[in-house]
Amino acid sequence: MYCFKFPDRETFRSLAEAEGLITDAGELITASHAHSIDEIGIITKGGEWDPETGDVITPPTVLDGWHVNLMAADAPEAWDPYLCIVNHPVRVFAGGATQAPATDILEAMVQ
Repeated sequence: MYCFKFPDRETFRSLAEAEGLITDAGELITASHAHSIDEIGIITKGGEWDPETGDVITPPTVLDGWHVNLMAADAPEAWDPYLCIVNHPVRVFAGGATQAPATDILEAMVQ
């Protein structure tokens, strides 16, 4: 699984469209025989809520970026600048681990 952090949703959608992953109706193609995309979006960490009322006591911290997970044999090359190696992903596909791009794996094998 590849994890990406794009600067914003518009950047992700533009790059997804360039890869043919947006329909004519503007919908993200989240799955095919070759890929599965989980458009997570904004990620927050922490925060505290009143257990009785649900009111926010301490607001969560909003992490930068628009987060997307991709399950595919290879990730689009244009997405490489946004690739993140995540030790503890917020969401995973069927328990799948994150992976580095194939070129990084091959370079590590050669060294």
